[in-house]
Amino acid sequence: MSTRQPSQAAALARLYDLDLAGDPGDLDLYRALADRTGGPIIELCAGSGRLLVPLAEAGHEITGLDVDSTMLDRARARSAAAGPAVAQRVRLVEGDLFSTAIPGAGTFRLGILGLNSLLLLGGPRRQRAAIAVLAGLLAPGGVAVVDTWLPHGEDLGRFDGRLGLEWLRQDPETGREVTKTAAAWYDSATRAVTLTTIFDEGLPGEPPVRWTREDALHLVGADELRLHAEDAGLEVEVMAGDYDLSPLQPGDGRAILVARRPGGP
Repeated sequence: MSTRQPSQAAALARLYDLDLAGDPGDLDLYRALADRTGGPIIELCAGSGRLLVPLAEAGHEITGLDVDSTMLDRARARSAAAGPAVAQRVRLVEGDLFSTAIPGAGTFRLGILGLNSLLLLGGPRRQRAAIAVLAGLLAPGGVAVVDTWLPHGEDLGRFDGRLGLEWLRQDPETGREVTKTAAAWYDSATRAVTLTTIFDEGLPGEPPVRWTREDALHLVGADELRLHAEDAGLEVEVMAGDYDLSPLQPGDGRAILVARRPGGP
């Protein structure tokens, strides 16, 4: 359960969607993998349904788990807006992925831990445990996908607390203008990035309302990601550097693991 106040949690969930209004480009990958594997699908850290609802719209049964009730409220509203047929294919579960019993465990054909969610779960032990949880949810022959950020060295060197403007957008839900600024600190001893994000929103000529959030991202290397998957009993199919699943190359900014649980057809 989120520890933020309800108004703050709801605002940050809304602003999360605004932040991702520029498509990261990963949805086509999950659509293709879902077409390959079929359903049912499980998404851990499903958030506001950015991936979950389009996959349901494509005809797949999908379960989404998240610890944040306000994000799940947005996912629920998004699936309802897509129509009754889509909403019937969506199951939302609130809870911590390390301790929550998920209906259908062991039957899922595709498991997703998308867009840096792994980095927000804690250090190496918890990352390893999260991938083991994902593997345990799959049916024999099921496929797991984990997508993580690989920052370049020059990026880490700039994570020294300086504040930078990232974007200025209008929120279509409120009509207000929103400015996003952020500052990050990198700790080389723990490979953790502490990220402070500031959203200022308001109508022109009016004092803005400020919302802030702080996240700790624990970086993981591609080799570690592969080892975590193998330790969970998965067979790694590809370690990719982009959403086209091109093999990972030096300098790539992402590591995308696609791995299969042995057995099945």
